[in-house]
Amino acid sequence: MNEIRAMGRAWMEVDEDALLYNYRLAKSLCRADTAFICVVKANAYGLGLRRTVETLHEAGAAWFAVAAPEEAYIVRRAVPDAHILLMGPAGEEELPFLIQEDISLTIGTVPDAERASAAAAALHKNALVHVKLDTGLHRLGFTNIKETLKIKDLPGLTFEGIYSHLALRSREQSMEQERQFTAFADALAAGGLRPPMRHLVDSIGLTRYPEWQMDAVRVGAFLYGNVPVSWERFSEGKNVVTFKARVTRVDWVRAGEGVGYDDTPLSRDTRVATLSVGYIDGYPRCLSHKGFVALHGKRAPVLGLVCMDQMMIDVTDIPAAQVGDAVTLLGGEIDLREYAKWGDLNRNECLGVIGRRVPRVYFRDGKIVYVAAEMDAITE
Repeated sequence: MNEIRAMGRAWMEVDEDALLYNYRLAKSLCRADTAFICVVKANAYGLGLRRTVETLHEAGAAWFAVAAPEEAYIVRRAVPDAHILLMGPAGEEELPFLIQEDISLTIGTVPDAERASAAAAALHKNALVHVKLDTGLHRLGFTNIKETLKIKDLPGLTFEGIYSHLALRSREQSMEQERQFTAFADALAAGGLRPPMRHLVDSIGLTRYPEWQMDAVRVGAFLYGNVPVSWERFSEGKNVVTFKARVTRVDWVRAGEGVGYDDTPLSRDTRVATLSVGYIDGYPRCLSHKGFVALHGKRAPVLGLVCMDQMMIDVTDIPAAQVGDAVTLLGGEIDLREYAKWGDLNRNECLGVIGRRVPRVYFRDGKIVYVAAEMDAITE
């Protein structure tokens, strides 16, 4: 798809210069000997997995983390020499591919380790393993030293790393997690399980607790413009994503009428513009009556309920609004933090839910360098 077609309905603009700037900014917070793991799960937080991985790899990124085996497959095809960590569980039927492709597995239970060991034996090839410890997030991982040590002598496992994840509920709780992680890992080392790479912090953890970098950091949200607001330098981060759509109709609706599926009567005669985007494209329905979009340097409120494929806005006070105009839904004049607050949304969610049928249009130096359209092209 060329850029004219891609930008005909609704589309995402990805500023690769901003992406690379954020990557270098985050890396500048790390020691030279700290491995930098780019977290690219969830289709690279919505940006498009393959293109994002290729762009970061060209800039020097060597490690990538994903959540699902399918994502690992895409990264391996995009960057054959990458180190890839699968942070989520893998089904037994997926293990042969993952092991054959040198995808590092996360192991958080003895059965996990036994299945990986058996699959490795069948392939006559060792499985790369990162041991996950549960220190308070209570999502995945070992909780008992004795139980964890049961996996140390299983054949076919190469113990590459050991890690945990901060819950970030409070500083006190984070400090307790770091203490538990260090004590747990030290006890395992004393028992003979000594993976060389320890890692604990993510984007927020890196900015709050830079002294806990250990051997590696895992950075995702920071790369994509969602720089932690608790960081005193958060304003240095750059917006990467702009979500846009076209105006397809402009007409007057009389006071007392409703708009779309909404039965709330208009309080005045209102000039209503229809946009070619809806909740299935990733504009949240919860922003009905709450959200604003940007058009001709002004803000227009969302009118009525956001529909599956379309939505309406009030352009009474924007007389220049006309069919064909490009409207900014997110990014640019519509800040990610403000957008998320309108709908009580997670900021990563705001990017990640932008639909697969929305083309991604990538820019460098203000010029379009690549277009990915349709689900298969975005993730192939």
